[in-house]
Order: sequence, then structure tokens, then C-alpha cells
Amino acid sequence: MPSHVASRFYDIDRWMERRPGPRPREVGALGDVTGLDLVHLQCHFGLDTLAWADGGARVTGVDFSPVAVRTARVLAARAGLAERASFVCATVQDAAEALGHRTFGIVYVSLGALCWLPSVEQWAGQVAALTRPGGRLYLHDSHPLSWSLADEAPVITHTYFEEPEPFVDDSGQTYSDADRPLANTRTYEWNHSIGEVVTAVVGHGLRIDVLTEHDWTVHQRFPWLVESTPGHWTTPEDRPRMPLTYTLVASRLP
Repeated sequence: MPSHVASRFYDIDRWMERRPGPRPREVGALGDVTGLDLVHLQCHFGLDTLAWADGGARVTGVDFSPVAVRTARVLAARAGLAERASFVCATVQDAAEALGHRTFGIVYVSLGALCWLPSVEQWAGQVAALTRPGGRLYLHDSHPLSWSLADEAPVITHTYFEEPEPFVDDSGQTYSDADRPLANTRTYEWNHSIGEVVTAVVGHGLRIDVLTEHDWTVHQRFPWLVESTPGHWTTPEDRPRMPLTYTLVASRLP
């Protein structure tokens, strides 16, 4: 976590100076959020959560890391958003109970979240419990096909589907650019296919409104990706395009 806070990838000082607000693609999907209640699951240290507060929403971030939650609260105060942004320390599996079974107009899940969860079915149950009638889920995450591929070449080396046992990685690598070594290098990850995610969401009473697969991501997931525009990495022109991330928007009927 400290390596991410110090990284150029997040560039907290520049974020505080620019205050970019929600990303245009997210605003395009969700529209004006002024006055809406938004909960951000697996919020990390809260920059995306605070962006929605800048966009006019009343936001609640949830993360299992006490260090991340403390950092998020400090950043909220620094940004002058403490009155519109709160942060709760809880796992995704305990989110509804930790939030007092409140419901929200928007449940927001940002890139790189689902791989840390062993069961997309349990996740969808929490999403449904947190979404009020008429509310919406916004999910942008890594594409499961991209997750299954080897780094050096597009060859499948990991499962495409959710498995009971995690993929264990001791490489010590992280997606941000910070140079400091990681204190804890072992990670446990699970892949979840598009079909498994969609079926879990629909099975808990939400309606799929949009499902879009993107040929870009926000970091150099593979060494052969090229930066087409600042912060957008995609396949070079001499390679076939492939899905790198996807966006799912779903709603709970009134």
C-alpha cells in the first residue's frame, strides 16, 4: 500500500491539484450523480471514491485494509471532502452488515477488484444487498481472458474460470510504478469469467443494462502493450486486438 501511495501511477499531489472528478466514460455511463448516495467497494485509499464526491455524490468507501482506510480519510480531509466522503474498514463479504444494511443509488467497483475475491457469487450477493430499488451497479474490471494470458506472449497459462483454489504469486510485482520493495510479496488471486460474473449479477435480481469489452487498460499489463493515449494501453497495430478490460452496468428494478 505505501508503494502505491508514493507512486507516479496515482500521483496524489497532481490529483489534488487537478481534482479531475469522475472519468468521462463513467459519467457517460451513470450520468449526473449530484445528490446520489454511492458506495465504492474495495476502494483502496479512496482516490476514485473522492472523484465521485467531487462529482456531487455522497460517497462511502469500503476496504478491508485499515491502512488504506486511514489514508483515504486523510486524503478526504486534505481535499475538503470529509463531509461528503466516509470510509469504512470491512471485507466485501461483510460490507452490507458493516454499513448497517443501508442501500445506495450506485454501487461502484473500479478496475482491479474482482481478482482478489474467491467467489463472484458472494460478491454479487453483497452488491444486490447494497443496491436500492432503481439503483445501479457500475463495474469496470480486468478482462478474464487478459488475466489468463502469459505476460510475454498471448498464450493461455492460467485458468479462464473461477476455481476453488487461488493463483499464488510471489513475484513481488505490482501494477504501479513505485520503486520501493514490497513488504509483503505473496498474493492470492482468482479469475472470474464474463459468464460467471453476469450470471451471478442476474441471479441476485439485477438487470444487465450494458456489457462492453474494451481493447485497452490503464497500465502496461503486458510488456508489449503500447500507450495509445496517456493512461490508455492497448495492443500495437501489428497484433490482433484483444479484450483487456470490460465494463458492466446493471440496475435493480424499482
